[in-house]
Amino acid sequence: MAILVVGSVAFDSIETPYGKVDHCLGGAATHFSLAASYFTDVRVIAVVGKDFTAEHETVMTRRGVDTRGLERANGLSFHWTGSYSGSMDEAKTLGTDLNVFETFEPKIPESYKDTDYLFLANIDPVLQGRVRGHMPKVKMVCGDTMNYWIADHRANLDNVLRELDVLLINDGEVRMLAGERNLVLAAEKVLAMGPKTLVVKHGEYGATAFFSDRSFGGRVKVARPFRAPALPLAEVVDPTGAGDSFAGGFYGYLASQPELTPAVFRKAMFYGGVMGSFAVERFGTERLQNVTREEIDERFKLFQEISHLDYTGA
Repeated sequence: MAILVVGSVAFDSIETPYGKVDHCLGGAATHFSLAASYFTDVRVIAVVGKDFTAEHETVMTRRGVDTRGLERANGLSFHWTGSYSGSMDEAKTLGTDLNVFETFEPKIPESYKDTDYLFLANIDPVLQGRVRGHMPKVKMVCGDTMNYWIADHRANLDNVLRELDVLLINDGEVRMLAGERNLVLAAEKVLAMGPKTLVVKHGEYGATAFFSDRSFGGRVKVARPFRAPALPLAEVVDPTGAGDSFAGGFYGYLASQPELTPAVFRKAMFYGGVMGSFAVERFGTERLQNVTREEIDERFKLFQEISHLDYTGA
């Protein structure tokens, strides 16, 4: 099964306690695509500028990502500059240059119209809604958003929320969206807005899934949330793409399975954590470019071990 991701292919300039890189390949769609490509076929829609070279594109195509949906515009690609100091949980944004992304209008190639799974990365909810409207036959839609859209584009975002099977955002965004400090109560309010399932990212503390009666087509009712751990790491070099890599691993695994069940969903959250843990080990997409499936499976086992009540260490 193929996933179509619509979002940003960009460049990042990042400084962390481990060093500084300038103009490395990044963007939500890039991290998502690379992480998801280890599980299923991926197609990408984004806009890039003249600074996006054939070498940059090869990073994606080498992983089998279908880049026919990349639009090349006359200008520079989206560029984000940020730094991490002290806590690595949140970056300080030093600069955001939208460049060609400012006038981005997603164009869906005819060859993408048979895609079964759609991921709407963090872009203007108006654009998210347009893409969703052009893909009426997809089996599943997962979406992301951020504080800016929640605060200033709420009406358009509400329209998108009603179309989502899964909303995947961080805990601060859930509380902001619901206007509720308690996460459980906030999740209930968000699910009432339309998403069938809510996955809440907690950074280095893992992720939690909240379910509704509509989560599995009404076939299975899951009353309790499910919490997946994050792997304790000795070194977190660059957390910039962790959330998007989590999304790619999570949704990539879901798309690779013949049926959506609670057990499949739980495994998908573990694989999301696995891919997020690899992404932070190097700057930009460097680690995601070179990880092997054997390493992924081995780390999945490690996730199982750290969360198994009866594990003895043998």
